[in-house]
Amino acid sequence: MTDGVTNTRDTGDGVMRARDALGSGALSGLAGGAAFAATMAIQGQLATVASIVHTNNVVAGLAVHMVIATILGAGFGLLMAARRRARAGETVFWGLIYGAFWWFLGPQTLLPLLLGKPVAWDLASAQALLPELMGHLLYGAVAGIAFVVLQQDTDPLWHKPSRNSILRGLFAGLVFGLLLGLPWEGLLAGAGYALLFPAENTGPALVRGTVYGFSWWIFAALTVEPLLFNVTLDWSQQAAAEDAHLLPAYVLLGAGIAVLHTWLGLLAKVLFTDDIRMVRAEAAGKRGLRALGYGALSGIAGGLVFTVVMAIVGEFSLVARMVGSHSAVVGLVVHMVIAQLLGVSYAVLFRRRSFDLTSGIGWGLSYGFFWWVLGNLTLLPLFTGTPINWSAAGLAAGFPSLVGHLAYGAALGAVYQRLEARANPWWQTRSKAVAERTVARREQVRGAAPAMWVFTVLIALIIPMLVGR
Repeated sequence: MTDGVTNTRDTGDGVMRARDALGSGALSGLAGGAAFAATMAIQGQLATVASIVHTNNVVAGLAVHMVIATILGAGFGLLMAARRRARAGETVFWGLIYGAFWWFLGPQTLLPLLLGKPVAWDLASAQALLPELMGHLLYGAVAGIAFVVLQQDTDPLWHKPSRNSILRGLFAGLVFGLLLGLPWEGLLAGAGYALLFPAENTGPALVRGTVYGFSWWIFAALTVEPLLFNVTLDWSQQAAAEDAHLLPAYVLLGAGIAVLHTWLGLLAKVLFTDDIRMVRAEAAGKRGLRALGYGALSGIAGGLVFTVVMAIVGEFSLVARMVGSHSAVVGLVVHMVIAQLLGVSYAVLFRRRSFDLTSGIGWGLSYGFFWWVLGNLTLLPLFTGTPINWSAAGLAAGFPSLVGHLAYGAALGAVYQRLEARANPWWQTRSKAVAERTVARREQVRGAAPAMWVFTVLIALIIPMLVGR
């Protein structure tokens, strides 16, 4: 009898939660739709939406757009209700993914069908619809923020950062902003990171910062600065390609802020925490030798996969220049050494963060993308004595290496997950280890990790849209 009452109560709570999320989602969709509509009005795109009802009237286009935005917002609310208490930053990331999904399903697919036109999923069509993609990402981000605000009274999602956390974010933003030539952007991004995201381990924080930095490239470089200084907004492929040189800088800015903010927080705990139980039990210097060995083996596996791409594009001689040689054999050796070192660093940063093959590949892909920006686009030119080229042409030239880095990361993450899953701490039975891994996996899936993995892949797909000809 008690179980029946409890199940009935849980069902009733679930219905109420879904109903509340549905209303909050609809209002969030209105907020996101208003922001999207403002950018469409500036770029003169509302008439395109009006074509759905066979007219070119701008007012009709606005009305249709807001109705669609509200309906999609309600769907977003239900999605977040199913995720159960996703935090503020996680909700924003899911909003971005939700917006990108509806860009593909809407302008790319359903709109041509409604207008009686053929569906074209080629690069040229995607480039022509790049403004709509940016608008959908803006819609998702604004809807996510609005949903967090509206849910504060019934289901608080916004963590309350301490003053020290905000100061750490400002300091981290200033340091990397000055280093990358983005001082005010760094300060704002640093404060925003502290407000949106709670404390996290270094590896996940690095991935979070990477996608956060890309979001800031869209928000600052492509949107706010043109509006402030040119009183216009141009999200076309040509305009985005002109600002492509800032994309690596913003990615590194976000990643640097996330890592430095995390490390400063850990340092504060070590220096100012008296209760030994509050200090992390596994500092980076105490990682097990077994994990480092697994990382090295996984790096070799990833390096072998990457070797196929390097052989096709003939990049071994370029890598050999890092040690003053032009030999392809030397380049292969240097490449495999670097692959092992990155594998070891992956083990340090992402130990016990991969709970199944999907999460292993997800973290690995994200880590590979980060090292394409930091390694191929930045450090490799420095070590080989060539100028850093972050232009659209430079990104296009580095695209084969991006494919290689993603393949490397996927293999690295997959192999490391399989190796790590074979070992249990000696003090745990296998059943207990499996149970703890299952709980941790459930929490990871409910968080922002899947959204970050998907968004990393989305960034990789956007790059050829920016630089393709």
